[in-house]
Amino acid sequence: MIPEDLKYAKSHEWCKVDGDVATVGITHFAQEQLGDLTFVELPEVGDTFEAGAEMGSVESVKAASEIYSPVAGEVVEVNEALADAPEKVNEDPYGAGWMIKFKLAAEPAGLLDAEAYAAVVESEGH
Repeated sequence: MIPEDLKYAKSHEWCKVDGDVATVGITHFAQEQLGDLTFVELPEVGDTFEAGAEMGSVESVKAASEIYSPVAGEVVEVNEALADAPEKVNEDPYGAGWMIKFKLAAEPAGLLDAEAYAAVVESEGH
């Protein structure tokens, strides 16, 4: 359930780099822990973030959680569909549930591959 072609942050965000653009979302594990999402708050196009900075939040019937940027860059697109259909993150976290596209300011650093991320999930007792 952890796609091999993505990179992961220990805070449970995923990142897919294509040239100088990175698509970001939260992992299957993260959405599973939160339960059914009821609200997604995303940044605005043009906002810039350093890697590790808080960039939004998700809310579910169980909890609210911050989302952190796994990369440094400028927001070039947000998934507007999530405003009306936050459940897309639950249904397809690596596809239709993507959240943000960044124009990278630097090569992503310190992210985990699928195997290392799987170890993080297991170490959290799941």
